[in-house]
This record gives sequence, structure tokens and C-alpha cells, in this order.
Amino acid sequence: MKKVMSIVICVMMLTGMLTACGTASNEESSVQNTTSQQQTSDEATTTNEESTLDSSKSGGTKILVAYYSATGTTEAVAEKLAEQMGADLFEITPVDEYTNEDLDWTDDNSRVSVEHNNPDERHVELVTTEVENFADYDTVFIGYPIWWGIAAWPVDDFVTENDFTGKTVIPFCTSASSGLGESGELLAEMAGTGDWQEGQRFSGGTDDQEIIDWIEELGY
Repeated sequence: MKKVMSIVICVMMLTGMLTACGTASNEESSVQNTTSQQQTSDEATTTNEESTLDSSKSGGTKILVAYYSATGTTEAVAEKLAEQMGADLFEITPVDEYTNEDLDWTDDNSRVSVEHNNPDERHVELVTTEVENFADYDTVFIGYPIWWGIAAWPVDDFVTENDFTGKTVIPFCTSASSGLGESGELLAEMAGTGDWQEGQRFSGGTDDQEIIDWIEELGY
């Protein structure tokens, strides 16, 4: 009889232990699932917040920064503008790019000098003037170096070949000494469309803060 009672007691104890283990396992699984769901929810929230922050940089406006850069100076400004505003970049690229010798304005026989002295020579064929989904952009910044007081003519075809209707267009230039001058107004006349705004001139030594200050001044 004692042996039978001992066996019964052992079976009851073993059953209790198994039940406890099963309960603990279920509780652990429940905790893991809850933690995993919370992490997934937190990740989704973070992603949504990041997306909101990105779009808020430009106030929900889709922006393009198009530029021609002869020596890299305009490119540096354009890249900083795009970075700060979350904008897309488009480089205006001549099929026959300018060499350092071509850009020597002190040489009357250099390419830019000949083109300057002969306006009919200023047509510069570009690799492309087409920007993917150009119609989707609300604001277009156009950057260029100043050549003889006007916008470097490689930007001309880009301006004349695109329709800026309904877009805000903001020119900016880089120059060692010359100002923006009438370069923006002349490009606006070439375009014939778009709401062209007053532009900004940057020197070769422009620092990031100057660019950021201009963006804030514009409200982007």
C-alpha cells in the first residue's frame, strides 16, 4: 500500500512540474511575442518619423537642383543645397566638356573667349536636357558660374528645352568677383515660363553656413 501511495505521489509531483514548465514556457513565449511586436511597432514609428522629417525639410515641396559646373565650385554649392533641402540633383553636362585650356578667358584663342566674342558659337550640345519626372517638381534651383557677367552658356539649352510652367525657379551663381547681375532675368526671358525669383551669388570660398542661411531666408 505504501508503495502504491509513493507511486501516486510521484506521479502527482511530476504532473505538477510539467504543468509549471508548460506555463513558464507559455509565459516566456508571450513575453517574446510582445517584445517582438513592440520592436516592430517602434521600428515602424521611427521609419514614419524619419520620412516625415525628410519631407518637412522642404515643406512637402519637391525640389530639383540643376547645375552646370566648369571647375567644381558650382557643384559644391549645388550639392550642399540639395543635401540641406532633401532635393534631387541634376548635372547639366556638355557633350564636349571644357578643359582648363578651354576655360582660360585671358587667352583670346581659348574656347570660352571665342564663344564669348562670337555669340553664334555659344550653342553647347548637352548630353541631355531631360530630367526624369521633371513635371513633378514644384521648385527648380538653377546654378552656374558667371562668364562675362552672364550665366555660363551651357545652361542655355537646359533652360530653353524645359517647360517651367507652374514652377518656382531660383537661380544661383558662383563667381570670384562678379555679381549675379542680370543673369537670372536673361535666363527667365529664354525660358518664357516659370515664376523666376531673385537669385543669389556665392564666392569660391563660400562656407556651408552661408548656404544654409540663404535656404532659411527663402523658407525652405
